[in-house]
Amino acid sequence: MPAEWEEQEAVWLSWPHRKLTWPRHFRPIPRVFAQVAAIISCFEEVRINVPKTLNKKAYALVKKAGANMDMVTFYDHPTNDAWCRDHGPIFVKQKKTGTVAITDWKFNAWGGKYPHSSLDDAIPSHIAHVLKQKRFVNQMVLEGGSIDVNGDGLLLTTEVCLLNKNRNPDLSRKEIERNLKQFLGIKKVLWLGEGIVGDDTDGHVDDLTRFFSKDGILTAVEKNVRDVNYKALKDNRERLKDLRTLKGKPFHVVELPMPSPVRCEGKRLPATYANFLIINGAVLMPSFRQPKKDAEAAEILESCFPGREIVPIDCVDLVWGRGTLHCISQQQPAS
Repeated sequence: MPAEWEEQEAVWLSWPHRKLTWPRHFRPIPRVFAQVAAIISCFEEVRINVPKTLNKKAYALVKKAGANMDMVTFYDHPTNDAWCRDHGPIFVKQKKTGTVAITDWKFNAWGGKYPHSSLDDAIPSHIAHVLKQKRFVNQMVLEGGSIDVNGDGLLLTTEVCLLNKNRNPDLSRKEIERNLKQFLGIKKVLWLGEGIVGDDTDGHVDDLTRFFSKDGILTAVEKNVRDVNYKALKDNRERLKDLRTLKGKPFHVVELPMPSPVRCEGKRLPATYANFLIINGAVLMPSFRQPKKDAEAAEILESCFPGREIVPIDCVDLVWGRGTLHCISQQQPAS
């Protein structure tokens, strides 16, 4: 599995239509997706799964957002929800030939939290068909947001998610690691602990800690000791001190501050700057209408990704659905 910063052919999105994902606040969401698609289209191709009945509306919104429509393709792939990071294919690449293929894992709506997921579970097979790419099927439950890789044999994940009995109750830690190694070309799995409050995925790592280079890791930290996320993020930061590269060296760890709490209808939401998306020539960063903290996060990301444009995108509306930019997208590596 290539690192996210490696050359990409396209980014996949799944068009939003399930109003219960953003209850009472769905109205702005399609426009947010259109804005994200338009920005990506300035850098690389955007491929969008969209139910046939919404194709015209999606096209109109993306065009109105200023997209380069020559770089946008819509596919008649019906979905249950919009979280392409988790239900989309996880692409792998053969280093010697550059051939790209699809790994297709079981998707069960984050441990059966939502009643319908069969359409989402079929997305990797649809994409493999239209791309004419080889598909490797694994019956282990795995969501793309639960893992992060450095493209050099290392994978980050969390115990609270991958070892959760609502995912793979019959698999041991060793068996889960074996699947990741065999299907994603991983040599070593690095385990973190708990996730952040408000995240209904059971602690996806893309809300917490991300690779920015083969031996560099960005990790979210909370400095307010009274904050509900303080303990979990501190524990993960401590764990990183003990983790090592394949050569036995410590990682270069960069701390990424958390935004001030974001709430809607009194509920704490999983707002985090760690849910950024790396694309060709840019990093799309979630922002939360907090000028000082947003700017600080952008500056840190700029230092970690020299030569890439940092593009803040307002995610205050989007995060009511319990995810932001990385959660709604899935990159397809270039062959």
